[in-house]
Amino acid sequence: MSETELVLRSTRVITPEGTRAASVAVSGGKIAAVLPHDAEVPAGARVEDFGDDVLLPGLVDTHVHVNDPGRTHWEGFWTATRAAAAGGITTLVDMPLNSLPPTTTTENLEIKREVARSKAHIDVGFWGGAIPGNVKDLRPLHEAGVFGFKCFLSPSGVEEFPEVDREQLAAALGEIAGFGGLLIVHAEDPGHLAAAPEAHGPKYADFLASRPRSSENEAIAALIELARKLDARVHVLHLSSSDALPMIAAARADGVKITVETCPHFLTLTAEEIPDGATEFKCCPPIREAGNQDALWQGLADGTIDCIVSDHSPSTADLKTPDFGSAWGGISSLQLGLPAIWTAARERGHSLEDVVRWMSAAPADLVGLGSKGAIEPGRDADFAVLAPDETFTVDPVELQHRNKITAYAGKTLYGVVRSTWLRGQRINDGTTLTEPLGELLERPRA
Repeated sequence: MSETELVLRSTRVITPEGTRAASVAVSGGKIAAVLPHDAEVPAGARVEDFGDDVLLPGLVDTHVHVNDPGRTHWEGFWTATRAAAAGGITTLVDMPLNSLPPTTTTENLEIKREVARSKAHIDVGFWGGAIPGNVKDLRPLHEAGVFGFKCFLSPSGVEEFPEVDREQLAAALGEIAGFGGLLIVHAEDPGHLAAAPEAHGPKYADFLASRPRSSENEAIAALIELARKLDARVHVLHLSSSDALPMIAAARADGVKITVETCPHFLTLTAEEIPDGATEFKCCPPIREAGNQDALWQGLADGTIDCIVSDHSPSTADLKTPDFGSAWGGISSLQLGLPAIWTAARERGHSLEDVVRWMSAAPADLVGLGSKGAIEPGRDADFAVLAPDETFTVDPVELQHRNKITAYAGKTLYGVVRSTWLRGQRINDGTTLTEPLGELLERPRA
């Protein structure tokens, strides 16, 4: 222990073995040991004692639209990673679209990395994109270190990132399966969307009717069968329809390599509460009814849903028109995911250990980041310190993301993030953030 530089101490430290009083020794940016709470402090080490505040592993958010470069007026690496750090997130993986250019070639990946390098307050990795005509680019992107590939089965909302049809999906997934990669899928079936009433006007009920559960269900069923046929690894993004849970569970039991995420807005907001014209609540797939939300929580409890990630998809205020047909679809929640989920989870009898599993360990496992997601020796010394019983009321002005729009405005939430630590360095003390200390991550090589 002579090389220990820092000891973080709390009566409540969340480890893979459970929550206990402990002292966490840090050396060279890594967790060196998890010791008894009253362990002797090595000579020369600095001690930070958090009392009864909870020390948990830094969160890992694998679904963030940073939009940089090209749409930096919507968001950017500087603002997005500050918001993440303020919310206890220490690692994010950036989505390949809404930036210009999209991350669909190695050249475009390098452009994005160059932009991010000096602006990242937390560690940042990148997804590649699978679009019509770029099958030849998938293996080079994989070799360049992207964590996997995203595709849309229905229009993405931006022209430079088109959806793939069934034939193009099969070609991309066959290529990705050939090198052992991961395809992550926005699963809404375009035929079902076309058959639904068109979204228009200020009524949320009309928008909800335009994105029926059947669209998700059909797309997921087709994805399962293709993954089964190709023995490919697939991941369902932002699951909204609870109707799909039984088929996902059955496919997994049959050996299909499928994982699933959902998002804080699907677990904490309901269609019944959304006022007409309140397009800060618009996202695709949509926020559904309270009964659907109950079933999603059950899917988390029984393990059918693997993880919770933000799908932070911001825009400028002018794009959030009062018309649900024309407004941009995306919810800004990067800084608020932990308290939003903790507030709902505690009401449903879940523990902070559950939240850590869903928001840190499981997303880290999804992308193969064995250095993240847990407080145990050998992992990166990434932490969040949380006061779980304290509340705050969301004021959009106080949020760190670029455009101060959020569906959580005015909500009182449990869980105040006291500080955030990246590789043993405090990057957020609850009021101020340091200069960028984040690193750019690549997919771990086998």
